[in-house]
Amino acid sequence: MHYWQGETVDDEAAGKLLDTLAECAQEVLTGRPLSPLVVLSACARLGRDLAGGPVRDRLAARLREWELPADEIDRTFRDLAKALDREALEQKVVRELGGLDPARLARFDLRRPVFEAWVPVGLLVHFAPGNAPAAGALSAIEGLLAGNLNVIKTSGDDSSFTAELLAELASHDRTGAIAARLIVLRCPSSRRDWLERMCAPADAVAAWGGEEALAAVAELLPPGCRLVDWGPKLSFAYLTADSWSSPDELRAVADDVCRLDQQACSSPQVIYLDTDSAEEVFAFADRFAAVLAAVSPDVQRREPSDAEWAEITNTVVVTGLEEHLGLTRVVADPAGGWRVLADVRSALRASPLYRTVWVKPLPRNLIAATLRPMRRYLQTVGLGASRRDTAALARLLVGIGVQRVTVPGEMLSSYDGEPHDGVYAMQRYSRRVDVQLDDRFRTDACLDDLIGTRQLDAPDVPVTTKAEFERLQDDISRAEVFFRSGGSTGAPKLSAFSWDDYHEHMRFTAEGLLAAGLDPRSDRVMNLFFGGHLYGGFPSFFSTLEALRAVQFPMAAQPHMHRDVARSIVDNRVDTLVGMPSYLLRMFDEAGDILGAHGGVRKIFYGGEHFGERQRRRLTEDFGVEVIRSACYGSVDAGPLGYQCEHSPARVHHMLTGLHTVEIVDPVDGVGRLVITSHTRRGQRLERYEIGDLGRWLDDDCPCGRRTPRFELLGRTGDVFRSGGHFLNYRRLVAVVEDTLDYTGAVQAVLTEDERFEHLTVRVTEQFDDGVRRILDGYPDLRIVVERDRQLQLHVEVLPVEEFEHTAASGKLLTVVDRRTRNI
Repeated sequence: MHYWQGETVDDEAAGKLLDTLAECAQEVLTGRPLSPLVVLSACARLGRDLAGGPVRDRLAARLREWELPADEIDRTFRDLAKALDREALEQKVVRELGGLDPARLARFDLRRPVFEAWVPVGLLVHFAPGNAPAAGALSAIEGLLAGNLNVIKTSGDDSSFTAELLAELASHDRTGAIAARLIVLRCPSSRRDWLERMCAPADAVAAWGGEEALAAVAELLPPGCRLVDWGPKLSFAYLTADSWSSPDELRAVADDVCRLDQQACSSPQVIYLDTDSAEEVFAFADRFAAVLAAVSPDVQRREPSDAEWAEITNTVVVTGLEEHLGLTRVVADPAGGWRVLADVRSALRASPLYRTVWVKPLPRNLIAATLRPMRRYLQTVGLGASRRDTAALARLLVGIGVQRVTVPGEMLSSYDGEPHDGVYAMQRYSRRVDVQLDDRFRTDACLDDLIGTRQLDAPDVPVTTKAEFERLQDDISRAEVFFRSGGSTGAPKLSAFSWDDYHEHMRFTAEGLLAAGLDPRSDRVMNLFFGGHLYGGFPSFFSTLEALRAVQFPMAAQPHMHRDVARSIVDNRVDTLVGMPSYLLRMFDEAGDILGAHGGVRKIFYGGEHFGERQRRRLTEDFGVEVIRSACYGSVDAGPLGYQCEHSPARVHHMLTGLHTVEIVDPVDGVGRLVITSHTRRGQRLERYEIGDLGRWLDDDCPCGRRTPRFELLGRTGDVFRSGGHFLNYRRLVAVVEDTLDYTGAVQAVLTEDERFEHLTVRVTEQFDDGVRRILDGYPDLRIVVERDRQLQLHVEVLPVEEFEHTAASGKLLTVVDRRTRNI
């Protein structure tokens, strides 16, 4: 049986479908790209299934049909579990393709309208090896992560294990995108007509095997088709005199020989000694044989086949016959468990495996002459030497063609994201493309945003509220950077990020600033966000401006030094400010004469607070500011969420779909609570997290041409407070104060109570005649609570803004201060 895009088909149907392969490739590859995040999620779920249960039992039965022994079946599942681990795959994608969304056609330099991406190579055919059950499936997963349509040709001996494993993977993807990119055909290599039909429309073919097998595959390829060959490799240990006398070093080499019975390409087949002495080679062979005899019984052994035994026997016999010439010595286990073959000739030679290892002399001055002619076959070296010799020999070995250098005992180990045979597999399964445009795209960081983006599905889990934030910190083992929230909507908390999270978030923030109108080619920017006390505003925008490669003056907000900051703006010809509205407005109040005379501040990008319309008009009319836009919409706990373009009204943002899925839940008249799922966050998983904001979707197209979803922010959930049985809104109160009092300063609402009444005190920075009356006339709902129901008393209090209540960490103005004690 065969697997074709989600369906199990018989031989006859597969033969007919092969004739449609070119059309199938065209349909899949010109459709919506496959996000690696979809593949990562499916792999993680499949990995859990393989830990135990019916899926593992069924696949284990397929391996038994393949006549694999129990220990190799267990090892296959261990290897799969490691390879499917989400963290390992994330690191692999990032290392090989630069990020978790490599197909995103984005700028690599935000100062130039040049866009690059990794895109699928196209139709990728995998000729899976017959001696490694998981290899074909794992290669297909790499092909999926690169976005390809994958055809996997398995051997005739395959018992449908590969097809069923990949079918299980596809079943964990609700979108069907993975299934659409998988075809598994089980046929022997002798079925040449099928092989030719597979390869005819192929853009690349990945193949394993020896020289003859790879040559046979190469004959099938059409012109221009890329051959990704995973050919035969040889690995060896190299020991200097410092290490070959160490029992620990010899035991480590013996472990490498015994693990997997030398079946891995990274297993040592030769032990080279840094000597030209035959006596030292023979003496070492005797010592090493004793160590191998002690280690071998501790490592489970796989029995060679009859053909493999014949090769071992032939090699041992021929080597033994050369002993009388003084060229060789054989030291072997009488029970047949292992063999040490000493040979005074230095030429690299393959071993018949199964714990059969050559010992040869190779003084370091002859390494290049001896091994460089074999460079295409060299893979791993287990290097035992002193610190100084290790550095020198490692450089020499990689220079003559070796791909990996490690220490004895670690030759079969690997790390997440490690290149294979000197290359990154997914780069060989991809193409790097670029699009070079003109100044019409000066504010566009990603061309895909102009086409249309689709959010990934949110997970099927309950919503987590801000009060339950600690639930999301059960596992922060990958966290490396911690920021403290300002505490404006509750008790301050720490949010956890990995460094990859941080840099990725700052990159997206930079792209948003570009869209908002910051020009890194010419703008001179002063960073006036607050810093310190674990608050992320200042360092985050420092890194954001670094990602933009903009000219930056990292001043940070300096309370009570507004005139000094203003002089620095003038002295350094700063024309762009980033900071919080309350601080920036206070600076213009305190140092308006300096900034007015300068007249050079053209752009302001703000965050953390709302910028009132009247405040905007004042800066525009009195100080000549041309652009006032949000620097970013986001939060410390969730990171950057949205950005503004030149056509965005004050509260409207485009969504950063590359980072998040946003839901608006429990909407009333279209307005609901914003719930965030962060798909790429490593330091702390956020799945359906309620960030405390209210908003609504905007369905009309934005004049900027971007097709990313847009939403309008309509305040914080904390902006709505209840008093006397009525719900009142801080944002509505601010609008009334601005309109009825012609006021442009800060506004703070303070709720208190006594034995008879609740009290709402509206704090402002200017004195107004009859302010209470004018506010009540402009806010009918508030007037009902105060005058009709007589359950609330309204007051207006005039204070300097520094006496308003602010958060300790960020200096952000608290909008609503509720000091009431009873539950209302």
